[in-house]
Amino acid sequence: MEGQIALQMEKGKIETVYRSLQVRYVKLYVTLEFPGDAILPRDKASALRGGMGEMLLRANCIKDRNCSQCDFIKECIVQRTMYSQFDYKPDYITTGDSIGYVLECEDDRERFIRGEKLDFQLLLFGKTIVYFNQYLQALHALGMQGLGKNHAHFKIASVLNSDRQQILHANSVYMENYRVKTLMDYVEERRKRLPQGMDSLVLSFQTPATIKFHGDFLKEFQAEAVIMAVRRRIYMLDCFEGIASDVNVADFEELPILEGQEAVGVEVNRYSNRQGSRMTLRGIKGWMHLSCVNEENLLLLLAGELIHVGKNTSFGFGRYLITGRT
Repeated sequence: MEGQIALQMEKGKIETVYRSLQVRYVKLYVTLEFPGDAILPRDKASALRGGMGEMLLRANCIKDRNCSQCDFIKECIVQRTMYSQFDYKPDYITTGDSIGYVLECEDDRERFIRGEKLDFQLLLFGKTIVYFNQYLQALHALGMQGLGKNHAHFKIASVLNSDRQQILHANSVYMENYRVKTLMDYVEERRKRLPQGMDSLVLSFQTPATIKFHGDFLKEFQAEAVIMAVRRRIYMLDCFEGIASDVNVADFEELPILEGQEAVGVEVNRYSNRQGSRMTLRGIKGWMHLSCVNEENLLLLLAGELIHVGKNTSFGFGRYLITGRT
């Protein structure tokens, strides 16, 4: 009897995770080409995000950027693309940043010669998916205006979907290749590529992770903190999509075991056009080795690989890759 109850409880947990992973997403692989020599900022994710936001404001704002006094704020394209609202806003969310998108660019080259290319990825979640052409137009306008303080001009060479099929090529848009997936689709595809018989994982953080745990930001990795950060991120996306979810309720008796780690502090400086000031974003990079990862936590961690964890995810923070150990 006790065994049956335990199996039913475990099945219920997995079903909860499955429900929470119905969040829709599109991942775009974008290639930019520079028609002349160019100098770019080292942190390109921040520059691209800020530049696209600026282009959207220039094209759409009708109230002198005074958002708090604007009676069109609910209909504003800039708000819906860059700061889109939750369907159900969690009580602990106090910032205005949207979780509707993630911009990934880990190319830190600063000098490009004529004809060289830059790759980055743009993830759109939920309701932001329908605004693809707004993002595309903003990026095109940014290419004409120029990226960064040196105004590096570029053109969009191509946009591919997650199956590497062309959405944009030679100024033609192929919307039939603009395909919406769910987090569960990603998890299932990703799980097939992990070794059979796997009983532990290595999470390698490719970008800084800014994770707050018990009131303090992590200076080294902790299994409970990372699992909770993943749960929180998925729950926020569920709220963004309007999906009823209690995935943020953790079972602390079944946490993975932290077998080893390396962590180093990282600082990224950026300029905020919206706030008109410079700021420093901090986090940690490195790796952590987890053992005794059950099915529930495996599903969550695989989803976290796609969606990023912690703060500043719209700038590409919190991206990790998973490898298996048997």
